Amino acid sequence: MTLFDLSGRVAIVTGGNGGVGFGMGRGLAAAGAKIAVAARDAAKSKAALADLGPESCFVPLDVADEASCRAMVAATLDHFGRLDILVNNAGTSVRKPPDAYSAAEWHAVLDTNLTGAFICAQAAYPAMRRRGGGKIINIGSMFSIFGSAYAVPYAVSKGGLVQMTKSLAAAWATDNIQVNAVLPGWIDTELTRDARLQVGGLHERVLARTPAGRWGLPEDLAGIAVFLASAASDFITGAAIPVDGGFSASG
Repeated sequence: MTLFDLSGRVAIVTGGNGGVGFGMGRGLAAAGAKIAVAARDAAKSKAALADLGPESCFVPLDVADEASCRAMVAATLDHFGRLDILVNNAGTSVRKPPDAYSAAEWHAVLDTNLTGAFICAQAAYPAMRRRGGGKIINIGSMFSIFGSAYAVPYAVSKGGLVQMTKSLAAAWATDNIQVNAVLPGWIDTELTRDARLQVGGLHERVLARTPAGRWGLPEDLAGIAVFLASAASDFITGAAIPVDGGFSASG
């Protein structure tokens, strides 16, 4: 369907070399987009590029560093000549009781998950405005909605990401830039595998609460990525859409 066709479009996916970011990148590539995988690990990214196709490229990124975020956009423009889609997916978490966090740990999570996403969006904005529009997809979490007793800075960052999404959507709507958030549920990734090791009984609790009866897979995020990156979502902005097998709908 031409409504979902991304042929000729260029997308940056931060943290696009694995997990949710890779799943979304694969969906965008299948719809015709050229993908810039922005990440720290060049070797891991090389494997992702082999799957995403010959028109994909690797762009080094430390999302917690402002200069790196701005260089990422510049490098993508140098390589492809345009930028249409930004997926702010790169993230991190530190799991421990709230009273055990250091200020450095708090800032490390917020700087990566929230401040970094803002700087990437800010850096992408001029290129999108020059082209007459664009799509920004911010990756939140079910902890954008719920609290987390064992990952307070992560939950704070993901809640803030939704408010940032709404604010940028309001600010940039007249530039034809749609800004939306995706809130993944429990997806089987490297990050959540660590969580299962650190939080006893997590696997069983997730299965018991999720109406779909399973953990999500990275490819479950492909469809929402294509929708929010395409003309099909041109009148949708400021939304925060759960993709969680019904987890957030369950009482």
